[in-house]
Amino acid sequence: MEKKNYITPKGYQDLVNELDQLLRIERPEVTALVQWAASNGDRSENADYIYGKRRLREIDRRIRFLSGRLDDAQVVDPCKTQSEKVQFGATVTTVNQDGVTKVFKIVGVDEIDTAKGRISWQSPIGKNLIGKSQGEEIIIQVPAGETVYEIVSIIYESIE
Repeated sequence: MEKKNYITPKGYQDLVNELDQLLRIERPEVTALVQWAASNGDRSENADYIYGKRRLREIDRRIRFLSGRLDDAQVVDPCKTQSEKVQFGATVTTVNQDGVTKVFKIVGVDEIDTAKGRISWQSPIGKNLIGKSQGEEIIIQVPAGETVYEIVSIIYESIE
């Protein structure tokens, strides 16, 4: 079964930039360090060699991960979405029963940043918001019990 990897244009570009950084800068630098350390002789107690090989494996693992995520990515531009309902890429303003306002931006799993209000479309809050309209309420389970959020506004804008 194929998993969808929805991502905003900015999120996609961030992954491309990270992959480029790893391939063009970090990996060649670490490879050169490992080659230099290997030329110094005994590798069993050579910290530069041991650390370099470990770092090279980490970089290669991240490159494989990023390549897979980019291959599976389905870029969705929120600016091109026209909907009265909450969809991927929406910026949703809510207010809870205590009058506290929260803004959620529905983004891909590779773009999550809760400090900036960016939540995944697959998160419990994201799943509850998707398909809802302005004025509707959602109920979210929190450690203290249930919290009710009313959707105040839904806008589609570029995710920065």
